[in-house]
Amino acid sequence: MINIDLNADLGEGSPHDAELLAQVSSANIACGFHAGDATTMLNSVREAIKRGVAIGAHPSFPDRTNFGRTAMTLPAETVYAQVLFQIGALAAMTQVHGVRLQHVKPHGMLYNQAARDPQLADAIAKAVFDFNPKLRLVGLAGSDLIRAAEHYGLATRQEVFADRRYQSDGSLVPRTQVGAVIEDEEQAVAQSLQMIQRGEVQAISGERVAVVAQTLCLHGDGEHALRFARRLRQTFQSLNINVVA
Repeated sequence: MINIDLNADLGEGSPHDAELLAQVSSANIACGFHAGDATTMLNSVREAIKRGVAIGAHPSFPDRTNFGRTAMTLPAETVYAQVLFQIGALAAMTQVHGVRLQHVKPHGMLYNQAARDPQLADAIAKAVFDFNPKLRLVGLAGSDLIRAAEHYGLATRQEVFADRRYQSDGSLVPRTQVGAVIEDEEQAVAQSLQMIQRGEVQAISGERVAVVAQTLCLHGDGEHALRFARRLRQTFQSLNINVVA
């Protein structure tokens, strides 16, 4: 049996968060910089605990206006402080409920820039390590963020995306480019299986690119996120693919 962690970004304003938690094994909870606030964070933690879902922090650039998708060039020390701040806020919510924070997954442009910017990746990894070296750092498979985490001795979870197209270097096609997001459920399921079962993905150029698929991301803010999550779980069950954090 193949094991795969199925994660979703939560606390970002979707009305389906509680239902989506029934389908995933890990939750990345927005920490207020791109979405959410103290109340949504606390509620998300409580819902995740009810479902037995692993809880992770989802820090971002300070960009609520554009949902954390604005490219930014900030000093490494600033990024370090902002990531520490956001992890600490969510960790307080888990601590009062007697559970541990399990992982950190950057959001949006912070995630994408850290995938190819060693200095930015280092600032994030150092913040995670200094806060708690037992935390896992989630990053794009094969990226600079994964390498920075390994430099600090952090456990990593290499991530792939069900509904995003890839470039030939293993990076994601930018959302500003036509075709960056897979809208067809059949194609998204097929890509997910290709990455999980065969360790490869077909790039937008047609090439096959090797990937390490340890955790699969579902975008919880998508219009059909809940339906797609259920479809994935049914498909995984039929193929003896076990969903586990």
